[in-house]
Amino acid sequence: MLEKIREEMKLAMKAGEKQRLSTIRLLLSAIKNESIEKRRELEESEILTVVQREVKQRRNAVEEYIKGKRDDLVQEAKEEIAILESYLPQQMSEEELSEMVKHVIDELKATPKEFGKVMGKLMPMVKGKADGGRVQDAVKKLLG
Repeated sequence: MLEKIREEMKLAMKAGEKQRLSTIRLLLSAIKNESIEKRRELEESEILTVVQREVKQRRNAVEEYIKGKRDDLVQEAKEEIAILESYLPQQMSEEELSEMVKHVIDELKATPKEFGKVMGKLMPMVKGKADGGRVQDAVKKLLG
């Protein structure tokens, strides 16, 4: 995956796509920082975690930019999100997520008080395929 990101950086550079190039460079920097922190090369799942963290940071930034009425920055952050999301696996649909949540709730015979138990079992299963906030909302909805 890291090699794919580096290749895309070269293509963006050749094509003169400044926004894409900048976003990919920031992503590679975040991956390198994480690698330095762990003192080893990152595995694919860890790279996905870094990409997800970068997307989440940009989504939070969009909310702040909207509050600050900075439409120019909102658009820029949304473009960065789209670029970063291209490195994530296909996201689960609401129906797929609901089915998985129902299955885990049935499997654990979970009650509304066992929200954490359900989330603990679900999150590794949906890693990279669904945002934690979406999973949390689906579990709350189905647990009642």
